[in-house]
Amino acid sequence: MLEYLNQLLPIIIYILLIALIILLIIISVKAIKALNKVQDVVDNVDRKVKTLDGVFNVIDLATDKISSLSDIVINAIAGVFEKLLKGKKNKKKVRDLEEEEIDE
Repeated sequence: MLEYLNQLLPIIIYILLIALIILLIIISVKAIKALNKVQDVVDNVDRKVKTLDGVFNVIDLATDKISSLSDIVINAIAGVFEKLLKGKKNKKKVRDLEEEEIDE
């Protein structure tokens, strides 16, 4: 009986190893197919994103132009207010000096 088990166990182990190798090959082939599908999807998304790059560049350029235009307008308005305030301050200084001369 022991001799029979000594001959049977290696055969069972070899059969199980062959089955395991076959399963690993099948799983590897399926994994490669799945990775190819994933690569196709990634390539498709990449192409679509590249087509949108032009749109985003146009939007970026437009926002930069609008920003610089708004900066120019705001600086012009601030300059007008600054001139008005300086004019009022200068008039006050002149009045104060005239009043001091009159008082003397």
